[in-house]
Amino acid sequence: MPDNSFDVVSKVDLQEVSNAIQQALKEVHTRFDLKDSKSNIELEKDAIVLHSADEYKLKAVNDVLQQKLVKRGVSLKALTYGPVEPAAGGTSRRRATMQQGIAIEKAREIVKLVKDSKKKAQASIQADLVRISSKDRDTLQEVIAMLKQHDFGIDLQFTNYRSN
Repeated sequence: MPDNSFDVVSKVDLQEVSNAIQQALKEVHTRFDLKDSKSNIELEKDAIVLHSADEYKLKAVNDVLQQKLVKRGVSLKALTYGPVEPAAGGTSRRRATMQQGIAIEKAREIVKLVKDSKKKAQASIQADLVRISSKDRDTLQEVIAMLKQHDFGIDLQFTNYRSN
């Protein structure tokens, strides 16, 4: 029976995202090139919506937001951008969806990588996270190092580390 385990998750700290949006809005409203562009950033349940006068200014607003997110420790891999859409009054809008939880395809990829590594660890998919367990703590450390080196295209965190 494996005694040690940890969870591989992909979650975004919504409080940090909210703080980053507030900082970005403050900068956007004071920057000379964006002052009268009717730019706005809104946080919805699982997405960030960017509004601006045109695509060029929308890109500038997005750059400011990304800088603030990185400063606050939110990975940009957690954002999936949609297309730029025309909005009311000749403005542009873009939606960025935030990744909460690991998609089933990515979870299967993680499990396959752990199994193929021939390490004495078991990986199991549990809803939107992957639990990895082993008798040996050192094996778990090796698995974490291996997962950090592999790029799955999503932001991974390692939580709930338990050992007996």
